[in-house]
Amino acid sequence: MKPLTACVIGGGAGGRLSLDALARSPFFRLVGAADLRADARAELECRYPGIRTFATHHELFAACPSEVVCVSTWAPSHATITTDALALPLKAILVEKPLGEDAVAGRGIIERVRARGIPLAVPHGLMVKRCPLEVIARVREGDIGELRLVEIQSPRWDIMSAGIHWLHFLLNVAGNPAAESVLCACDHSTRTQRDGFQVETASITQIDLANGVRGILITGDHLRSNGERGDTTFRLVGTRGQIEFWGWAGDYRIIAPAHSGGAVLTPVEEERTLHQRHLEALLPQVESGIHDYSLATSSLAALELVEAAYLSARLRCQVRLPLANFIAPEEHAWDPGRPLPAPAVAATLPAGCGT
Repeated sequence: MKPLTACVIGGGAGGRLSLDALARSPFFRLVGAADLRADARAELECRYPGIRTFATHHELFAACPSEVVCVSTWAPSHATITTDALALPLKAILVEKPLGEDAVAGRGIIERVRARGIPLAVPHGLMVKRCPLEVIARVREGDIGELRLVEIQSPRWDIMSAGIHWLHFLLNVAGNPAAESVLCACDHSTRTQRDGFQVETASITQIDLANGVRGILITGDHLRSNGERGDTTFRLVGTRGQIEFWGWAGDYRIIAPAHSGGAVLTPVEEERTLHQRHLEALLPQVESGIHDYSLATSSLAALELVEAAYLSARLRCQVRLPLANFIAPEEHAWDPGRPLPAPAVAATLPAGCGT
């Protein structure tokens, strides 16, 4: 197969991952990149000899109408750039996560790509990394019994930035059931900003899935994880055992009937970068014309959980899903934990009670 021409919009962290992957892969020919920052463009030209750089995606598309486009910019810009990219003679597209600033925008992107009839990659690294894939396989094979709880502790991160990865994993390890409700509390006292979004100082989010699995996501600037490694921790609890693994680490601990004393297992990892695996997974879809949108669909579901979590914290209520059917409660002065006024207390006392 002749290498497909490819370009990247956005020279930040996500864009660099796609640029490196395209440069390493023999199946793509990296031809162009766009970034608003002149210093970023100069750095890209040094790092990737022969690449052409542009200030805007409009200039890039006009000069380098590539067969593969990677959209790696600020999430609220994804919809516009993706729409413009779909006017090119594209064969495949990658859109970074989160797909958009909210679930409506993300859903629109998937629908437009489907209508264009090309494959779509949304590069959640945990979905191509050997360790989490083996964990998912063990859970689905029943090694720890029926999955009941997925607890995720994410120090120094937030629900939007890293949390969308973690919630995407939750949905996939649970078998991608529908989510029923989300309840979240956020502290925002430090006014933390990350990836162009206002995010929380600390938060705890409870997600109840339709198959009975419950997810708990704990994030925070100063969160102390109580996992074995003290950093990002996933704890999966089943009816016959549990698994703990540590984000992007390559190993995990399992306690189960087959490993009653507990065992740390390290799957053999491959050399290709995670983005390279996502991009090269597009190639069989390009050749066959059969497109797999399952990861994009579950990424959209994770984005809806992120949106529901922040909505729950903002409104101080449980959010029932899907969001399209959610009706915000009326504002009121009810303050849990505060004593009722004396007449109201008297009305709740059993007959004959007095002071």
